[in-house]
Amino acid sequence: MPCKEKSAVSSAKPTILVTGGAGYIGSHAVLALKDAGYEVLVLDNLVYGHRDLLETVLKVEFVVGDTTDRPLLDRLFQTHDIAAVMHFAAYIFVGESVTDPAKYYHNNVVGTLTLLEAMRSASVDKFVFSSTCATYGIPQFMPLTEDHPQTPINPYGYSKLFVEQMLSDFDTAYGLKSVRFRYFNAAGADPQGRLGEDHDPETHLVPLVLQAALGTRESIAIFGTDYDTPDGTCVRDYIHVCDLAQAHVLGLEYLLKGGRSQTFNLGNGNGFSVKEVIEVAREVTGREIPVKLGERRSGDTPVLVGSSAKAREILGWQPQYAELHDIVAHAWQWHQKRHGFR
Repeated sequence: MPCKEKSAVSSAKPTILVTGGAGYIGSHAVLALKDAGYEVLVLDNLVYGHRDLLETVLKVEFVVGDTTDRPLLDRLFQTHDIAAVMHFAAYIFVGESVTDPAKYYHNNVVGTLTLLEAMRSASVDKFVFSSTCATYGIPQFMPLTEDHPQTPINPYGYSKLFVEQMLSDFDTAYGLKSVRFRYFNAAGADPQGRLGEDHDPETHLVPLVLQAALGTRESIAIFGTDYDTPDGTCVRDYIHVCDLAQAHVLGLEYLLKGGRSQTFNLGNGNGFSVKEVIEVAREVTGREIPVKLGERRSGDTPVLVGSSAKAREILGWQPQYAELHDIVAHAWQWHQKRHGFR
């Protein structure tokens, strides 16, 4: 089970390098790896990651540094017996990727290429990659499956697609095996309240709604109420961050057992509208959440829901927290603790 206290293990497991392990999804993956008995080394430049969580919650060896720093990467591979890499170190803000694409291509693409080259030099050939459903672009059918055409509509999506292509080419040329996970909407927090979502700036719906519940945000904006959906607002596929983390452990173990390179969607396969998220947040928090109605945003699709049947079949992955109420409740517990509210 993901996001539990570390349990006793009968035999030592190898060391996994987790880049971006101080960030939202990466930190939950570190907890899941520790629970599964792995040794973990974290590399994070702390631009968006949280040092306090590394020191007080994760309690693993960590190095402050960047994936574009080849000498640093070489030292890490030389001084640690690393069996595989989980790669979360990426910039993720879609709007910023449009206004500053160079930042995204340098970090997300060049940084990953540098990391892959260091892995090759160290003869490390197993890689778990944090990709995104943004590589699909505008949906042509629903639910989205892994064979949906990939036509991104922003530099963020392109940066992830370029890495996916690099991984395919590195497999063909060098035998580097990878699992690529295309996420839908990650949400929620560690059920024990140790970790959660804390972006600055925050752009994700669930934490924005909870900020409005806490009073640290005046209201929550709904962009568009006239979509062809049951209540007129956009529908998205929300997946609990601990379920994402557990999928990464399963993907890692699949590679360690000799599995071939694969791509998997990760989502619940169920869609929830913006209004549904707000209503569930009101139930969970017991607070009124002010809403402001706005116009549609360019690029927003009415419905975005993915099929995770492939991950269930091949990896044996089964989401444990598929209910929206659980996702919001765990996030609410974290936000109250993190921001000093009770």
